[in-house]
Amino acid sequence: MNIYLTGYRCSGKTSTGIALARMMGWPFWDTDDELVKSRGMSITDIVHTRGWDVFREFEKETLQFVASGDRQVVATGGGIVLFDENVQLMKLTGTIVWLRVRPETVAERMTADPVSLTQRPALTDQGALREIEALLSVRNPIYHSAMDFSIDTDMLETEAICQCILKAIRPFNRLSQEGL
Repeated sequence: MNIYLTGYRCSGKTSTGIALARMMGWPFWDTDDELVKSRGMSITDIVHTRGWDVFREFEKETLQFVASGDRQVVATGGGIVLFDENVQLMKLTGTIVWLRVRPETVAERMTADPVSLTQRPALTDQGALREIEALLSVRNPIYHSAMDFSIDTDMLETEAICQCILKAIRPFNRLSQEGL
């Protein structure tokens, strides 16, 4: 079984995923990074030249490729849960962890992260904080519906998030090992 980290952009999926994979001795995948590598274009370039629908199709194909592996930690794109087919694939092949984050924390992290500013396109024209608030109000119920469990990441360092995940996945690992 895999561990899928979901949540809004800048919720800590990649940094947590790298650290968690290292702790577990499992491979790490970032679906956004894999998509960019396989397509030879940044997400911003894909969205600007091909549109969001094409990007979401590429995202689905990338998830299908990554989900064919086992015992890996996967950081997913923030919108991957928008499509039930993606959620069902993740549920079938692993445990879904929602890294929850407040809008203000996302805005602070995006401002501090040059990658977010240059490689992640705006999703609306509302301005950063308003966009984050609007999208989280829509996506939070979807993340909640998709998750096996969640962790609030606002006040936690990466190590603490990993420890919370390791503690929480024990029951899931036991069930998957027993074939239930």
